[in-house]
Amino acid sequence: MLKKMLENNINVVKEVSNWEEAIKIAAIPLKEGGFIKEEYIDAMIENIVKNGPYVVIMPGLAIPHSRPEDGVLKTGISLLKLHQSVKFPEGKDVELLIVLAANDSHMHLQLISELTNLLMEDDVMEKLSCAKSKEEVLRCIC
Repeated sequence: MLKKMLENNINVVKEVSNWEEAIKIAAIPLKEGGFIKEEYIDAMIENIVKNGPYVVIMPGLAIPHSRPEDGVLKTGISLLKLHQSVKFPEGKDVELLIVLAANDSHMHLQLISELTNLLMEDDVMEKLSCAKSKEEVLRCIC
């Protein structure tokens, strides 16, 4: 399910000016696809401002998300690959953002589980780090 959901929701960008812009760009496919409202993007950013960079789950990887009631219309996931990493609060460098939007806690847990399994596969993070295009990102996850 995860790979199918990501297929049309990948962006690759050279660089961004700050982590807030990275989240906004990462969420564009979900907003344009009718998965989330603008409020969801604002809520993801506000969560990090309030709670710190808890979404940076490992070096180089952030999984920004918020609660379903913050503007999720339907479950979706998007990915942003940055050629130049961006600093999140507390100086955490991130080059890969995966935005989760789940309309219930069951779907949220299922997506997290699938994402964890994918990222634990041999060399996936290293390959994603080296990816320069949407096609290369897709090859890493498919």
